[in-house]
Amino acid sequence: MDVVDIYKDSKKYLNKKVKLEGWIKNHRKQKQFGFIDFSDGTCFKHLQLVYDDKLKDFDKIQSYSVGCSISVEGKFVESQGKGQDFEVQVEKIKLEGDCPEDYPIQPKHHSVEFLREQAYLRPRTNLFQAVFRVRSVAALAIHKYFQENNYVYLNAPEITTSDAEGAGETFQVTTLDLDRIAKSGKVDYSKDFFGKKASLTVSGQLQAETFALAYKKTYTFGPTFRAENSNTKTHANEFWMIEPEVAFCDLDGDMDIMEECLKYVVKYVLDNCNVEMEFLDKFVEKGLKEKLERLINSKFTRVTHDEAIDILKSANVKWEFEPEHGKDIAREHEKYLTEHFNGPVFIKDWPKDIKAFYMRLNDDGKTVAAVDLEVPGSGELMGGSQREERLDILKKRIEDLGMDESTYDWYLKLREYGGCKHAGFGIGFERLIMYLTGVDNIRDVIAYPRTPGSCEF
Repeated sequence: MDVVDIYKDSKKYLNKKVKLEGWIKNHRKQKQFGFIDFSDGTCFKHLQLVYDDKLKDFDKIQSYSVGCSISVEGKFVESQGKGQDFEVQVEKIKLEGDCPEDYPIQPKHHSVEFLREQAYLRPRTNLFQAVFRVRSVAALAIHKYFQENNYVYLNAPEITTSDAEGAGETFQVTTLDLDRIAKSGKVDYSKDFFGKKASLTVSGQLQAETFALAYKKTYTFGPTFRAENSNTKTHANEFWMIEPEVAFCDLDGDMDIMEECLKYVVKYVLDNCNVEMEFLDKFVEKGLKEKLERLINSKFTRVTHDEAIDILKSANVKWEFEPEHGKDIAREHEKYLTEHFNGPVFIKDWPKDIKAFYMRLNDDGKTVAAVDLEVPGSGELMGGSQREERLDILKKRIEDLGMDESTYDWYLKLREYGGCKHAGFGIGFERLIMYLTGVDNIRDVIAYPRTPGSCEF
C-alpha cells in the first residue's frame, strides 16, 4: 500500500488497518508516546505515525533515528492533534534498514550548495521531492500533448557524425588510444570504432526531420550534450531536449504549436502537482502559481527581431549591453520585452549570421524564419524555425559556413526526395523545469548535473 493511495481516497481507508513501508523523516520522542513523520516517497504529503508505551518494543522503536527505513502496521484515523488531518495509530513497526546519527539529511534547513554535494540523498528532502516530481509529471505532460496530437515519438541517436548546430561544441566518442595519439600527433579516424569521427549528439533535430517527412509529425525527447565551457546558472553539458518537427508547417504554424504545447504542459503540472506547487510557491518563488496561471490565460505577442531592437533602442533605459540590429539580444533585453508587452513574446525573423544553417532564408536575404519565445521571469524558453527546404539555398548556406557538405549528404537528399516546407522547435527540458518550479539554478533540476569540472555520482 502506498501513502498516495490513502490520500487519494482517505474515506476508503478511514478507521481501517493499513500496511506501509517508507522512511523516518523526523522522530519526536516523549516518555510515553512517540511521533514519527513518515514518508514513502509516493506523494509529497507525509503521514504522522503515533505509537505509545503499550507496544512491547516501545524502547526499541524510540531508538530509531531519522533516515531509517521501516514497515508499519496500524489503523488510519482522523488526527486529534494540529498540523495534520490524519494519522496512523501504530500497532507494529519493523526496522528494515538502520541509519546512523550522522546521517547528512537531518530535519533542518540545508543549503542547495550542500545538497549538491549530497546529490544521491537530496531527493529525500522536501525541495527536491517537489522539484523531481514536477519534472516527472512535466515529462508525462509532454508525451501526452504530442501523442494526443498524432505525433510519432522518435528515439534519436545519441552518437552521431553530424553537428546539428554547426558550432563544434561536441564531445567526441572514440576508442582510439589517446596516449599513443598524444605522442605521435596523428589521428587516423578510419581505425576508430565507427571508421570515422563521431560525437555525442547536440540535437536530434536533423534525424527528426527525416521522420517528419514520413510521419508528418514527430518529436524527440532525450539527452543531448554540448561541450560548452560555461559556468552559468542556466547551462549544463548534459541536458534533455524536446524537439518536435512538423511537415507542411511554416513559421506561423510553428509558433501556434509552441504556444499550445507550453500552455498544455503548464496547465497539466498545475492540475496534477497541486501540493508541490503550493510548497514551491511558498518557499522558492513567491507568486509562482499566479505567474504560471497568467501564462495559460495570456495571448503570446509576436514581433520581428528588428521591431524588438527598435523597442529596446527607444526605451529610456541605460543598458549594460546596448541593443543592436543584426546582433543577439541579452537577458536584460528579454526581461524588458516581456515587461513591455506584459506577457510572453515571440521574437521572429532573426539575422541569418547569428542563426544555424538549416533555418529558412527569408526573402530579404538578411534574416531567417527563426523564432525565440521569451517568457516573464525566465527569458528564452523555446526556440524554433521553419527549416530550409530549398536544396540550392541550403547547399549555399553550408558552403558559406565552411561546413563539410559530405557529412550532410543524407540531409540534403531529403530536399530531393519529396521534400516540403516543414518547421520545428526545441524546448530545453531543464529550463522548462526551472520555469515551472522557480528554481534558479539548472544544477538543482537535474538529478546528477554534468558541468565543467564536475562529473560526480
